[in-house]
Amino acid sequence: MTSEFEQFESLWHSIGRRISGIGTQVGAQHQASPGCSAAEVVWRKDKAALYRYLPLPSVKRARTPPLLICYALVNRPDVLDLEPERSLVRRLLAAGLTVYLLDWGRPAESDRSLRLEDYIERYLDGAVGHLLRTHRIAAVNLLGVCQGGTFSLCYCAVHPKRVRRLVTMVTPVDFQTAGDLLSKWARHIDTEAVQQAGNLSGASLTGLFLALRPFRLMQQKYVDLLDAHANPAALETFCRMERWIFDSPDQAAYALGEFVRWFYQENRLIRGTLQLGRRRVDLGRIRQPVLNIYADRDHIVPAAASAALRQHLRTRDYSEMRIETGHIGMYVSRHCQHTVATSIADWLLRR
Repeated sequence: MTSEFEQFESLWHSIGRRISGIGTQVGAQHQASPGCSAAEVVWRKDKAALYRYLPLPSVKRARTPPLLICYALVNRPDVLDLEPERSLVRRLLAAGLTVYLLDWGRPAESDRSLRLEDYIERYLDGAVGHLLRTHRIAAVNLLGVCQGGTFSLCYCAVHPKRVRRLVTMVTPVDFQTAGDLLSKWARHIDTEAVQQAGNLSGASLTGLFLALRPFRLMQQKYVDLLDAHANPAALETFCRMERWIFDSPDQAAYALGEFVRWFYQENRLIRGTLQLGRRRVDLGRIRQPVLNIYADRDHIVPAAASAALRQHLRTRDYSEMRIETGHIGMYVSRHCQHTVATSIADWLLRR
């Protein structure tokens, strides 16, 4: 009789082969596609690239401005387009939306001096400017995800006329809520030492996030996989998620130090003391319609950290959705795929 250890060992080797195969498949796809859907690069600035997703066949285009997705620096945006049945991007396309994605790229050591102002004012604003010129419009719709949602709030506060509607998803706003374990850790980081040490490796950052829930994220999920190993589709999804988790880009040293100090340690965003260059970031300047979506079981961005947004805006058109899921489940769970994408599309089309 095969022991459980031998069974697990066999499964582990199978996972390794599948992850390697997925990497080959991704490389063989359209070279300009960050996920499973077809896309093309329409603008570049340094290592940042703006992708335009190709429309799905037989889907009627909605008469609404294009939607630009701004994702986090700390992970690759592939998780938003993981596979055909787990793709927020594809469901937005199916609703008839014109969808773009800003990919920050992978910073090299020569990029260590990049600042948050560069990411928001050079790359995000550059992408928005390209869309305004291409579509001959005055403002775009913006979807900010996680850290990208924080950047999107900053951008809207500084350039309110260039964004027509804003959607934030699992976005930290108050960085010092009571149950925020990541915040408690970050408050003790020596940010000057971080900036002097050079770029932080993606592997180090991945280890930090896994340590937030070590049993669930580093042990239990592999035990659970033993019960699902006979399901090829489930195993394929698991391998895609593992590849995404361990494919985090390095973090530019200076921008990382700024983010930790300004947001986690000094909570400047809600205190009204944040500046990008000479521009003050005032959330009260955001008066366009806002939809704020957050997860009630989020261990990275607690619900309270996102829900705090309502207290700092002056818009008369604010809506929020609290979804029963975790941080990653917001992107990839089958239930959330339908609920979240449909809600975003309906909200945009109603306006």
